Amino acid sequence: MGKKNLFGLIALVGVLLLIPRFMGNPYYLGVLVWCGIYSLACMGLSLFMGYCGQISLGHAGFCALGAYISGILTTKCGFAPWPAMLVALLVSLVVGFALGRPALRLKGHYLAMATLGFGVIIYVVADGDPFSLTGGPSGFWGVPKLSVFGLVLNNEVRWYYFVWSIVLVVIVLLLNMVNSRVGRALKSIHGGETAAKAMGVNAARYKNQAFLLSAGLASVAGSFYAHYVGFVNPAPFSLVFSIHLVAMVVVGGRTNIWGAIAG
Repeated sequence: MGKKNLFGLIALVGVLLLIPRFMGNPYYLGVLVWCGIYSLACMGLSLFMGYCGQISLGHAGFCALGAYISGILTTKCGFAPWPAMLVALLVSLVVGFALGRPALRLKGHYLAMATLGFGVIIYVVADGDPFSLTGGPSGFWGVPKLSVFGLVLNNEVRWYYFVWSIVLVVIVLLLNMVNSRVGRALKSIHGGETAAKAMGVNAARYKNQAFLLSAGLASVAGSFYAHYVGFVNPAPFSLVFSIHLVAMVVVGGRTNIWGAIAG
């Protein structure tokens, strides 16, 4: 992981532990919960954009898949929240694989347009409600709260500790990944795909893996959104949200996992 990353991680843990002691207003803790949820989506996108050198304007679609599948399964099919989230993650990975296989053969603006089209399709389907499941533009209420070891996440303090604990775990995993053989392969693809292939790097496989990981994290972020708010409608998952995610990654610094959190 490296000493700088380790010190940064320790500093972040210290700050996160101190914030609730000095910030008693639930509103500000709620804002930090949103920061944590967005950070999950942005870290995956940072890996895909900054390390792999690709671009996606469709990650709002994967967030929507996580939110809607979790919400529909728990409110209309009798699923418990955690199994519903797992199903949402698996579906998102399957969809990401089906999208990534053809789309990742494209480059630059063409790849951006292909992923943008995916995000727009998901939004249109959710908004149109062709299967009478999504509630159309009005959405639906009643998505249950998550519980962890019997503790229901029914206030901002609990959600704050839970979300940022997940963020810390993901940070550790991604930092170890980018400093491993996989990370070096992704960086070589960013530097020059043709040269990477000449050195024996399976560029297509690594790009697909990075895309699937970013799609999975976006799906988890969407599921957390649904269970935190208790309400799902299509408006938050429009093209604008995909652009916001890209902007967060770019502002924070594309070639650094920490930048996704800062952004």
